[in-house]
Amino acid sequence: MATYVVLVNFTDQGVRYIRQTTERAKGLVNAAANLDIKIKDIYWTMGTYDAVFTAEAPDDETITAFAASMGALGNIRTQTMRAFSAEEMNKILAKLPTMDVTTPK
Repeated sequence: MATYVVLVNFTDQGVRYIRQTTERAKGLVNAAANLDIKIKDIYWTMGTYDAVFTAEAPDDETITAFAASMGALGNIRTQTMRAFSAEEMNKILAKLPTMDVTTPK
C-alpha cells in the first residue's frame, strides 16, 4: 500500500456546515474503507489548510478516485501528495545513476 498526505480546504459550503465536520470525517473514513483505503490520521489545522489526513491506498488511481468523490460532495477541496518512508526512499536512491559531476576544464 502506498502512503499519501492529503491537504484539505473547506469550501464555502464546508464552512457553513462546520459543526458537522467531525461527523463528515467519520463518513470519509467509511467511504475510504469501501475503496480499500485506510485513513490513518485526521487533523484539523490552523494556517493555509483547514485539515490534513494521511492515508494508505493500493495505488494512485484509487486515491485519486476517492479525492474526486469527496470533492464532488461540495464540502472540501484537496491536494494529495504521495509520501515515501525512509525504506522506500532508500530503494529510490539505489536506482539513481552514477553521474560524473566534475567541472569540465
